[in-house]
Amino acid sequence: MQRTYLVTGGAGFIGSNYVFHLLRRSERVKILDNFSRAGAAHNLRWLEESFGAQAFEVLRGDVRDAAFVLEAARDADVIVHLAGQVAVTTSVLDPRADFEHNALGTLNVLEAARHSGRHSIVIYASTNKVYGGMEEEEVVEEATRWRYKDLPFGVPETQPLDLHSPYGCSKGAGDQYVRDYHRIYGLPTVVFRQSCIYGPRQFGIEDQGWVAWFVIAAVTGRPITIYGDGKQVRDLLHVSDLIRAYDLAIEHIERAAGQIYNLGGGPANTLSIWAEFGPLLERLLGRPIPVAYDDWRPGDQRVFIADIRKAERDLGWQPQIGVEEGVRRLFEWVKEHRTLFR
Repeated sequence: MQRTYLVTGGAGFIGSNYVFHLLRRSERVKILDNFSRAGAAHNLRWLEESFGAQAFEVLRGDVRDAAFVLEAARDADVIVHLAGQVAVTTSVLDPRADFEHNALGTLNVLEAARHSGRHSIVIYASTNKVYGGMEEEEVVEEATRWRYKDLPFGVPETQPLDLHSPYGCSKGAGDQYVRDYHRIYGLPTVVFRQSCIYGPRQFGIEDQGWVAWFVIAAVTGRPITIYGDGKQVRDLLHVSDLIRAYDLAIEHIERAAGQIYNLGGGPANTLSIWAEFGPLLERLLGRPIPVAYDDWRPGDQRVFIADIRKAERDLGWQPQIGVEEGVRRLFEWVKEHRTLFR
């Protein structure tokens, strides 16, 4: 059955990949984006070149505009809410704008879904930052990484929230609103607390999207700064595996509605951000990469690995693209499109 999808932030990294996926199977798609992010115009051009400008609708606007979002969602069967402010550092510099984009913007999306008349499914891209620094979890230092002492499967959805930083607060507020709109209004909503998502069409910067940023910087010869000791561990999830999770949640919405899922690469797809990722990137590049070191950034987790067993159990989902394969694909894409990063 063909559905109408509204993808907020649809010209961004995850959004454009998902829109491409939807158009390839002939869904009706509307992109809502304010085109403030670097790379959004390039991503839109890619979609137009791939499918034609008439294959989808582009709504240039902002999720902070409640009336605009309400009109955009009127015929939407599914709303995939990806728009928002994405950097912790930016949230510290301008917490009001961060709140308006993330918390208020999410409320506007939920209200639009509630009044759409379509009982719209809402998929919300939350973040592992809602768990804060997790200082209470003991970690053990090893030669190239930190590891949890007592969480062999990673962090479960039952981990207490600790909304550290304005970004964590604004995304966490959206997270809880999305969950509660299912409980109070019966809206079929799903929260994905996403770990490190990476892949093609990611225009990473130092403050956000570290995997893509390191690859872009290495390929284009820009300086790289490592904050902390470089042994911080993250679980990495390729964007194509994330997209499969969205599809499965929609397909099994009777089971997924009202649920929260930690979504990442899980224990099998982890790297420390430089002690292990650096040598992998140097092998791909074929030469050493000089880096500088600086102090730890506030709230930086020494380890974050998502426990993905709930998504496996409820949705039948598992990551399919391993870290080395996924990073190699991203590296090749950046090399092929290096003119975009000038």
